[in-house]
Amino acid sequence: MLDFGSKQVLKKQQQIKFFVKKLGIVCLALSCFVMPSFVVAQPSAFDDPGSRQTASAGGDLVVVDNNINAGTITLGSSSQVVVLMKNESGKAISPGSISLYPSSNVSATVGENECNNTALPPEAVCAIALSVKGLQLGNFRVEMLLRHNGKSKLVTATISGDVDSSGDQRQDVINDIEAIPSDLDFGSLKESRPLTRSLILRNVTSKEIIVNSIDVESNDSAGYSIKSNCDTLLSGGACAVTVKWAPQQRGPATGALVINHTGPSSVVSVVLDGEYEPDAASEVGIFPEAVPGKGLLTSSQTEINFGADIEAESSITVSLVNIGDEPLTLGGIRLAGEDSGIKILSSGCRSGKILKPVEACPLTLKWSPVRVGSILDDVQIRHDGARGILVLPVRGTASAAVNRDSQSISLGGNNNAFANVPKLSSSELDLPSDSSSKSVSRSSGTVQGSLEGYRITSLARNRAIVSGPGGSRVVIDGEETVIGAVLWKIDIKPSAVEFINGRQRILLLFDRSLSSGGSTAQSQRVTAPSAGSNTAVSTGATN
Repeated sequence: MLDFGSKQVLKKQQQIKFFVKKLGIVCLALSCFVMPSFVVAQPSAFDDPGSRQTASAGGDLVVVDNNINAGTITLGSSSQVVVLMKNESGKAISPGSISLYPSSNVSATVGENECNNTALPPEAVCAIALSVKGLQLGNFRVEMLLRHNGKSKLVTATISGDVDSSGDQRQDVINDIEAIPSDLDFGSLKESRPLTRSLILRNVTSKEIIVNSIDVESNDSAGYSIKSNCDTLLSGGACAVTVKWAPQQRGPATGALVINHTGPSSVVSVVLDGEYEPDAASEVGIFPEAVPGKGLLTSSQTEINFGADIEAESSITVSLVNIGDEPLTLGGIRLAGEDSGIKILSSGCRSGKILKPVEACPLTLKWSPVRVGSILDDVQIRHDGARGILVLPVRGTASAAVNRDSQSISLGGNNNAFANVPKLSSSELDLPSDSSSKSVSRSSGTVQGSLEGYRITSLARNRAIVSGPGGSRVVIDGEETVIGAVLWKIDIKPSAVEFINGRQRILLLFDRSLSSGGSTAQSQRVTAPSAGSNTAVSTGATN
């Protein structure tokens, strides 16, 4: 039997067992063994993510210090922050990509990542260097997210600190949009050509910035002008501004490039500076300097000089050469004066002719002096190459005027070979009997120039005297004679002598100034031009 005291003890034991079961305590008799209960704390959404680790962080890749204080960063400057990672698992772990989430008043980039080189062995430590730049005053925070192939797959770290002013408040306005370079100096300009420089504008904030306007504030004579495609700049985005400087006055040229935008600072200013010191003007040469992408017209002579003591018609040919790297087209070719007796022949160089690089064409000028004395003339050649015009001086001195009345006139002919003209014997050509040239054939060639230097010095009704390089001879109407190695049939006219050979008909006019008292029958001796003279003979063609 149990006494009253025993009943009380039993009742106490039953109550203890009841509470023990409720509390998870197992008691045997009066001895109790307390089994601990595992309670997992649930994280709050308001906790600092950098101050907690997941339950699986143990034995994985972890941050040695997951809440890093970067201290104070000067506004506009950068600070380097090192984050250490440790492998606390029993096998190698390979870190992966890194994502950074900075607050709006700083920018953050990964400077160096030693954790990304190879797999991290157990208990090994690697370093990640971050570059944090202060953009605006105030506290900042950067969250770093690292991916890896461990159990948790992700690990985070927090970097915090302050952005403080450096004491120079002018730095505050250049941090929303960064200008590279911050000052645009054109230096000293001596040539009369504009200079062009480029300016880069970059958004260094974490928010989008809209560029409202870009203006140049300077004097009009400074000559600054801009061209830009800047509109909307995303975070880290950039655009280019082209500044052209074409000063109009000598001396310094200063100004400012003002950029208005939607960032916190609202405005960015870039100093423009330069000095124009042109060289003294120098004499321009006949030929300009080469210009890339343009033809360059030059001449084989810098001056067309006929020389002195010219008393007969003379001709000079020069070569016009394109020494540029592009084709050029010749425009008008004309003389500055019109009464000097100089004529530009249409053969060779002419208006509309195209000269390819290193290609040339001949330009021939013929001078028949109209008076005694010197000529001062120029030939002007227009083209679409460098400079656009080439001017060549024309000089010469005449000792006698050329009488145009004694020149030959072509009445017909085809300027081609005389196929039907027979060979001429030595006697017909007045050659010595022992000459090696027994006969001369005119079956090929032309008669152009065959009457060069000949003139009628005396004229009668049925005969005339012809003077030329070989002397004087009498020609009779209706008879044949050899002049200039060509067999001609003579036709005496009232004021001229016509030379006929086949379809070739050349007319020599009689200069009545050579007659005495108006009589055409009287002959006067006239000094004939030398054999080397260049008196022109014109020819033509008939149908």
